Amino acid sequence: MNIAIHTLLLTMGLLTLAAVHAHSPAAHQNHHAPSTAPAEQKDWGIAGDPNKVQRTIEIRMTDDMRFAPKDIQVKLGETVRLVAVNAGKTLHEIVIGTPQELKAHAEMMKKHPGMEHDEPYMAHVDPGKKGTIVWTFNRTGRFEFACLIPGHFEAGMIGRITVK
Repeated sequence: MNIAIHTLLLTMGLLTLAAVHAHSPAAHQNHHAPSTAPAEQKDWGIAGDPNKVQRTIEIRMTDDMRFAPKDIQVKLGETVRLVAVNAGKTLHEIVIGTPQELKAHAEMMKKHPGMEHDEPYMAHVDPGKKGTIVWTFNRTGRFEFACLIPGHFEAGMIGRITVK
């Protein structure tokens, strides 16, 4: 990745200096290894403590480029375990963010489909497998989750999270 793109992604919060995984099924084998980096506050919340999960929500991902459910309601301050179930035959991912950040990230993914990154607000899920995100929604608002693999986002693989 060239330095200008790397700098832009760092500035947007879409990439960290400790980027360690690429967008391919084999590259995501260690996605859930414990991180030693401090949790980073985002506009849509902060990485949650698995020991403080208040609710688990299962989200199915399918090859018709849809999430089910596609709309989720969360209470302000709630720590949620999102379990992404890939019911399809292709790699899918779930990434939480603001609509603007997800759109920008999706555009970058089209230009750089092998872009390396791994964040606590995303899970890459092989066909027939499950991925988990533990997130504390400590900001009110309307946020989204999406699959940013090239073509999936554009096909409408987007869901909504409302935090009240």
